[in-house]
Formats: sequence, structure tokens, C-alpha cells
Amino acid sequence: MSFFDGMNIAASGMSAQRLRMNIISANISNADSVKTKEGGPYKRKDVIFEAKDYSKFPSILKEAVVDKVVRDDTPPKLKYDPQNPMANKDGYVAYPNINPVVEMTNLIDAMRTYQANVSVMDSAKQMAQGVIGILRT
Repeated sequence: MSFFDGMNIAASGMSAQRLRMNIISANISNADSVKTKEGGPYKRKDVIFEAKDYSKFPSILKEAVVDKVVRDDTPPKLKYDPQNPMANKDGYVAYPNINPVVEMTNLIDAMRTYQANVSVMDSAKQMAQGVIGILRT
């Protein structure tokens, strides 16, 4: 295991959380999107992280953390609005099943996890500078 493995792990975590923040931001931005190119309301997306076998820990340090981005196919929220041009024959408009409170909670979690990885990178950098200082003397 090399000194840079810790930095690689933190960088991988930062990349994964950055993608997660982008997906959450898209969910929040489209919370009221009732029509998409595919038809129907926007479908919430979520990031799935890959599970790792920790018995092989040293060999997985450089592998990607994100497994895939999935679409949430839960039924849309129906709101009665017969005057809306997007209303169905019964007068209901299908809205994305997005809860802004849940999305904001997920966003805060992703931001804190990203910041924790930044702290790991900073600590590794300080340790490297300390080692270089010791070697110079």
C-alpha cells in the first residue's frame, strides 16, 4: 500500500459525491417538471454506490465508487388542476414524486461527505510536507 492510495481513495470519494450532488440538484430543479422528452413527468434519479468486498481491501483502492445512476419509477403525484393544459381527462396533472426536504437532506449529506474527503486530502498533504521537511534535515 503506497502513500498515494489514501489520496486516491479520497479523490474517488470526492468524485462520487460530486456526481451525487449533481444528480440531487437535477432532481430539485425538476421537481415541478410535468413534461419531459420521454413523455410524462420528470423521473427522480439516484446514485447507487458499489458494494466492496473488504477482504480484498488493498486491491480495490483505485476502483470506482459509483456503480450506476438509476431512475426512480415510483408513481407520480397527481394534483387536481383541470385548467392545466397538461391535465388528463379526469383533470389531474402528474408531477414528479420528488420530496424537496428529502432531496435537501441528501444534498447536505453529500456535501458533508465531500468535505470529509477534502479533509483527508488536506491531512495527507500535510503529512507529505512533514515527511519532506524531515528528509531535508
